[in-house]
Amino acid sequence: MQEYKKMVDETNQLLNILDRAEKEYDKRRETKIKGEFYSEVKPFADYAHNLSKVWGEEVGNYLTENRQKNLHPNQIKATVENIELLTVQCFFPETSYKRFKSYVQSSYYVVEQVRDILKQ
Repeated sequence: MQEYKKMVDETNQLLNILDRAEKEYDKRRETKIKGEFYSEVKPFADYAHNLSKVWGEEVGNYLTENRQKNLHPNQIKATVENIELLTVQCFFPETSYKRFKSYVQSSYYVVEQVRDILKQ
């Protein structure tokens, strides 16, 4: 039960990270100012990477034990990789708009699917 509650909390934190990354990217595109690596990029990316790695392992194990029709462990792995990319790329205005938004959208979809499964 404790692990379940932890997964729900981590899932909500990841949704917040995605939201923050998207807002950060939009702001950087508008201002054309890159993020400062050590004071902005690295702390945010490190936090997101650590959280997404733990989340990915826990949710991957959960999905292995509790098979779902619409969600598979390989989607979790891809989402963790996407989040690692997004949380660095969001600070750079030259990042491809279409690709960034596509990664954000697919990551939101998978994380929200996990949230909905955990709510059941």
